Amino acid sequence: MQLFARKPVDQLTAEAQEGIGLKRALGKWDLTALGVGAIIGAGIFASTGSAIAGGSEHIGAGPAIVLSFLLTGTACGFAALCYAEFAAMIPVAGSAYTYSYAALGELVAWIIGWDLIIEYAVGNVAVAVSWSGHFLELLRLFNVHVPAWLATDFRTALQAAGDVAAGGAGEAAVYLASALDQAPRLLGVPIIFNLPAVLIVALLTVILVYGIRESAASNSLMVVLKVGIVLFFIAVGAFFIEPSNYVAYGGFAPNGFKGIGAAAAIIFFAYIGFDAVSTAAEEAKEPAKTMPFGIIMSLIICTVLYLLVALVMTGLAPWNQLGTAEPMLTALSLASGNPKFLAIARFIIAVGAVIAMTSVLLVFQLGQPRIFFSMARDGLLPQWAAKVHPKFRTPHVTTILTGVFVAVFAALMNINEAVELTNIGTLFAFVLVSIGVIVLRWREPDRKRPFRVPGAPWTPLIAVAACTYLMFQLPWVTWVRFVVWLAIGALIYVFYGYRRSRLRTERAGM
Repeated sequence: MQLFARKPVDQLTAEAQEGIGLKRALGKWDLTALGVGAIIGAGIFASTGSAIAGGSEHIGAGPAIVLSFLLTGTACGFAALCYAEFAAMIPVAGSAYTYSYAALGELVAWIIGWDLIIEYAVGNVAVAVSWSGHFLELLRLFNVHVPAWLATDFRTALQAAGDVAAGGAGEAAVYLASALDQAPRLLGVPIIFNLPAVLIVALLTVILVYGIRESAASNSLMVVLKVGIVLFFIAVGAFFIEPSNYVAYGGFAPNGFKGIGAAAAIIFFAYIGFDAVSTAAEEAKEPAKTMPFGIIMSLIICTVLYLLVALVMTGLAPWNQLGTAEPMLTALSLASGNPKFLAIARFIIAVGAVIAMTSVLLVFQLGQPRIFFSMARDGLLPQWAAKVHPKFRTPHVTTILTGVFVAVFAALMNINEAVELTNIGTLFAFVLVSIGVIVLRWREPDRKRPFRVPGAPWTPLIAVAACTYLMFQLPWVTWVRFVVWLAIGALIYVFYGYRRSRLRTERAGM
């Protein structure tokens, strides 16, 4: 039973108030802006293309991607209600890790903490790869061309070569496939890696070691930019929609509900940012009211925008040619209309997307080391992970380690693989948080809950069922990688975290 020792809610809130606490300065619209800023990122700018056209390990939804967004948005909606109950009741930083410690015990908290590590780190890999794709497209608009072997990974180049050989491949596939012929070779093996992704991660790592200040005002400015770019794409694209694209090439749902479900699991990546609102619980004014509002409202706003983007994107171009890391730009490049006007639109989208994804990359790269920091402070990871730089006051050791990890995998990893691995980790966290609501209601039924999930326990159970369904839509190889990751985490906990746990050590000394 020591594995499931819980950290009481009162202890969590008391520890958060020790010393100099965080300033409660965020209102409900600040939190909504924070959620929208975290949600609108590489998911909508990148993973949508893979979900529409399919990939090597999964089939696509085609124009029926709008149904996939509805399915995923509904599943996230149920999970968001569960997050809202916890965030209002436990206004403490730490999100799912903290909630699980209070409801399900240390072992589950460790699992979620270890799970969040892969969510943030591999998610950042996907963002870095997508950033690279949009940056390269921006350079091409200035007639600057980077050799393909420095702009992609080996598996993507190999897949593109297969598409070219099969016929009907677009200009982007031809460019990526050329990496196999152009790349220098070492012992007969082509050297292919994503250099821009490595460089942006390295730059942001240096910035984060020195320290970076994020404010509600600057975040709101970035949100205005992101939403403006999305609305610009919707407004411009609406003029060039060809209705025939919705029914050509196999019909509206070329792969049936199986394709819709598989795509829903992929585009879940576009929603993972909504739980970022819960990490700001210690900085929210009147968290009992503002936290549920910020979580739910940001999800509603982004779902509406996503549906409109999906409709426009699949109306602009054949769905089977949108499977790139920058599908908005691909859709505009394939659209029929005034070439000069469309070129200007692509330039605006490319600039906006690069800036928007830089901010997401920065926020996620900022969050990952702090998960290490929080777990190390609880004794579940080595104390060096909780070290703070004496001058810059940042967790420099874990920031550098995270930067190296993300840079290496961004150089070599396929964006589809990164998205799928991130999704399964996040869905798993959502399942455990939803279960946590039911368990804590059973264990502490009289505890004051400023916000209560309506229809409990059925609403959390629906969230569990919906997220589990989406998990099973992911390729089996993603499950294998995820299980291996959890197995590694279990070994670390058994041989280190269990013995060094601060909670258990304090209780043993009482």
